[in-house]
Amino acid sequence: MTKLAVFDFDSTLMDGETLEIIVRESDSCRVGKALAYPPQGLAEKIKAITDKAMRGELDFFESLTERVSFLKGLSVSKVDEICQNLPLMCGANEVIKGLQDKGYKVVCFSGGFRNATKYFAEKLGLDGEFANYLHSKDGVLTGLVGGEMMFSDSKGQMLKRLQKLLGATVENTLVVGDGANDLSMFKFAKNKVAFCAKPILKEHANIIIDEKDLSKILLYV
Repeated sequence: MTKLAVFDFDSTLMDGETLEIIVRESDSCRVGKALAYPPQGLAEKIKAITDKAMRGELDFFESLTERVSFLKGLSVSKVDEICQNLPLMCGANEVIKGLQDKGYKVVCFSGGFRNATKYFAEKLGLDGEFANYLHSKDGVLTGLVGGEMMFSDSKGQMLKRLQKLLGATVENTLVVGDGANDLSMFKFAKNKVAFCAKPILKEHANIIIDEKDLSKILLYV
């Protein structure tokens, strides 16, 4: 029987929020258009929207499309460079290897972007990754986004599909996240990990880890 572990990316496998980091480091990669806000001010604006979405106070789709719109005019090559230098969460390598040694397929579901998840899936040795795509034209972001992880229930729906494909059951599934858009996975997994998470996720978790060390998960499997 296949065992399956699914991790969120932003603030779970990666220590931070991709969008906020892109904007903070975007001074040199915006093409032909001045920032609507100073970089720090825009990062704070995006963070405020992200925090509300992760607490379940905003519709995830609406918050995602609004936040991505601020990226219009950024150079794709520079965004890729930023995304490939994101800080990994402490214990990320250890927990993935440890779970794989125990027979788990380990996958990342992200409401973020493949600019980051594709690179880190290879670096971490993940068995798969699912994320959204930043739309671009002529090497420049248009401020539009598409993909299978854009809605509040996207991760749960994808988890069901993946379980069916792999032959994994609820009993053999572990999921890890930090925000409201991870909640839809919880009803399809026996082990529901709230990792340094918002209260809305902790309320539905049966494993709560408040220390920034993903290797602590191995104590529960």
